[in-house]
Amino acid sequence: MSDLDRYLQAATRDNTRRSYRAAIEHFEGTWKGFLPATSDSVARYLVAYANELSLNTLKLRLTALAQWHNSQGFPDPTKAPIVRKVFKGIRALHPAQEKQAVPLHLEHLEQVISWLTQEAQTAWAQGDRPGLLRARRDTALILLGFWRGFRSDELCRLQIEYVQATVGAGITLYLPRSKSDRENLGQTYQTPALQRLCPVQAYIDWISEAALVRGPVFRGINRWGHLSEEGLHANSIIPLLRQALGRAGIDADLYTSHSLRRGFASWAHQAGWDLKSLMSYVGWKDIKSAMRYIDAEPGFGRFTKVPKVGNDYGVETIKGEK
Repeated sequence: MSDLDRYLQAATRDNTRRSYRAAIEHFEGTWKGFLPATSDSVARYLVAYANELSLNTLKLRLTALAQWHNSQGFPDPTKAPIVRKVFKGIRALHPAQEKQAVPLHLEHLEQVISWLTQEAQTAWAQGDRPGLLRARRDTALILLGFWRGFRSDELCRLQIEYVQATVGAGITLYLPRSKSDRENLGQTYQTPALQRLCPVQAYIDWISEAALVRGPVFRGINRWGHLSEEGLHANSIIPLLRQALGRAGIDADLYTSHSLRRGFASWAHQAGWDLKSLMSYVGWKDIKSAMRYIDAEPGFGRFTKVPKVGNDYGVETIKGEK
């Protein structure tokens, strides 16, 4: 691969590239369309799947088709008036119903962490190393995901080399790139050590138990307790979270990886954080993104002292109050 090709490839994220490739394969393979496409064929393609695919999926298919034609030097058929009008009609007759993840309430966060702590203690007493490692890993992943409001892909991209954790003080995590970092400038996140449900101690316990010194923070664990060299895939976070919640006696079917992020945002909102501070802490760039995650339900105020969100993250701790 030439340097030019390497840089061109790096300009598009792997997930986006896979989505585009799948869209093109669907157009050619499933629908039996021809490339380069005409505006009429693209319009008929939209009509064929208007009742089957969501608006967001159809929009992604159009983007993929546009990208393919532009990269190959062909005119973009998706910009034609007929395509735009058909898509507008589909949007009018099939309005999108936005699905939101169920927020992980603080009481359920406590319940699952308590269960995982018991699992770790039992596994240690029985000499069950795979069980002990899974309990430590899942505890750290859930607590970091919640208190930092991380997406699943951000959790999976964490590298030990870019994490600094100090017992009783706080943790600093650097991500070279993320979904919200469009310019790939890298971003540093911080959170303090807490008296309860502490993500810092959970991270240290996991890293120490697994004897990890470099590479991905969160990895697969096989039946013999051997750790994968590769990081977890983002798609594995949902089943991992649901399994942990299910073992703790929580109905987990409605939870997704976004439940951690939305749970924290909702808790912070109920605890009195202003929107600007919440956006700064989580990393949202626009208000609309933040508002989609804020839940107005009661029940998030049990911990009334919150981490600072300015330059100093290591002073206050969260204390439970009755």
